[in-house]
Amino acid sequence: MNAFIIHGAYGTPQENWFPWLKSELEDLGCKVYVPKFPTPEGQNLINWMKIINEYKKEFNNETIFIGHSIGPAFILNILEQLDKPIRAAFFIAGFIGKFTGKWADPQFNLINKTIAEKTFNWQKIRHNCTSFYLFYSDNDPYVPQEKALELGQSLLVKPILVKNGGHFNKDAGFSEFPLLLDYIKKEL
Repeated sequence: MNAFIIHGAYGTPQENWFPWLKSELEDLGCKVYVPKFPTPEGQNLINWMKIINEYKKEFNNETIFIGHSIGPAFILNILEQLDKPIRAAFFIAGFIGKFTGKWADPQFNLINKTIAEKTFNWQKIRHNCTSFYLFYSDNDPYVPQEKALELGQSLLVKPILVKNGGHFNKDAGFSEFPLLLDYIKKEL
């Protein structure tokens, strides 16, 4: 089994719970990849796909994807292009579309536009992944709860609410994420 951890906008592979989860999964015998994507400079679907395509030969029915923030929308783009299904996808503080109203941030919308603002092929996405898990918080300062519910509706799964989870980053106390690991273990 192998796992890919996809960081979010303004993120790096060394932040939040990513190093902890990588270590935990490796201890369970998984091969874990945590690619570095350009952000915010150069953050767009073309540049991110160039990087992930270097790993394409590793994708198989034992692969799991774990994405944080814009990471889930990027994983959706990957799933649209696969010619064989993966095992599972774990979306943490994920969203699709543009942020509006009090959540609108022109710079954030701009760097996420090519990855998140599109019409997704939900049928193909669901065909290319056996199981989806969506984690969202009731106090995320960046992603409104409605975005998680919208994503869950599109994937035909019920999102998992983590009370006071913030954006599931280090600022919210997430240098480890045992609940996520518990769910991943169900797929191993």
